[in-house]
Amino acid sequence: MSQTSVKEQHSPDTTAQLDVELRKVFKVFNGETAVRGIDLNIRRGEFFSILGPSGCGKTTTLRLVAGFESPSAGEVLIQGQPMNQIPPHRRPVNTVFQSYALFSHLTVWENIAFGLRLKKLKGVEVEERVKQALKQVKMEAYANRFPAQLSGGQQQRVALARALVNRPTVILLDEPLGALDFKLRKEMQVELSNLHQESGLTFIMVTHDQEEALSLSDRIAVMRGGKIEQIGTPTEIYECPRTTFVADFIGDTNLFRGRLESADASTLEIVTTTGLKMVVEPKPEQDIFSHAQDVVVIVRPEKIRLSLTPPSSTINCFEGRLQHVMYLGTHVHYVVELLSGDRLTVMLPNTTSKLPDPHTPVYARWATTDCLALQEP
Repeated sequence: MSQTSVKEQHSPDTTAQLDVELRKVFKVFNGETAVRGIDLNIRRGEFFSILGPSGCGKTTTLRLVAGFESPSAGEVLIQGQPMNQIPPHRRPVNTVFQSYALFSHLTVWENIAFGLRLKKLKGVEVEERVKQALKQVKMEAYANRFPAQLSGGQQQRVALARALVNRPTVILLDEPLGALDFKLRKEMQVELSNLHQESGLTFIMVTHDQEEALSLSDRIAVMRGGKIEQIGTPTEIYECPRTTFVADFIGDTNLFRGRLESADASTLEIVTTTGLKMVVEPKPEQDIFSHAQDVVVIVRPEKIRLSLTPPSSTINCFEGRLQHVMYLGTHVHYVVELLSGDRLTVMLPNTTSKLPDPHTPVYARWATTDCLALQEP
């Protein structure tokens, strides 16, 4: 999976003020715990994504911030103010839903102005703010159309404008691009990133789309079973997952289970259950493993190199046969079966006009710095 971002990634400012805090928050539905004591600190102006599989508690977490659900225990704060007793319409947040939730009988202009009129703002201010919101989402020419006359992408822009026009502290995005086709989704990712940077608001997005979270976010929380497995920048989450679940959920990966044979500050030597001998250079932030531990070696498909002849180095180099070759335009997806019986997924840039045939003997290799060893839970 590509990690090219639609915006320039930067290290979040750890001294920035917090817009949203969740402190030991639980949510129980009919005896089932959907959110299990999570802690979250989301900084002002940050694009923060909550990522995870269906049923992990990510949408419930967003609804707790919005006020559509109340915590069973714990506290939700926005800009330092407790929100547990504050109803949704009095919270400084606006939510953009996957379904857009536009009023079909109102024009684009009227949809965007709806919340301002509820607040009893004067006509001149309503006019000025709606114009500004339309300009932000590049929908000035569609002000007098009805939702049914718009494409999915245009409806999504109107939903975003309706949220922005109220000038909330936080914009909540619940699978905002999930209803769009692939190409339009990519275009809207760029638009969403631009809107975030131009507005300076805090965006919190719930998604199950790993690539979307990686490309848009300043930081990501990966959830599983109502708990947070890891919080970090896209690079940290992808390159340095702390658990095998995060590694396997974020992008494609090759997992090898084995036993640690020896370890020092610079090298981990591991023998897999199928007898492969692997060498891993531990990350600086990793604790030094003790000997004789069950470990998992993680190798991303794009880190692996293939050759038709034996490379000069035998470290992390294994012979196999091509089982499958899939042409994807910019990249080629390979499945290699090693002599050990292990199967590797390999993703390489398309740099050749002739692809090798299946069953071709190949050598798969990767650097000691291009793999990661994690202790088995």
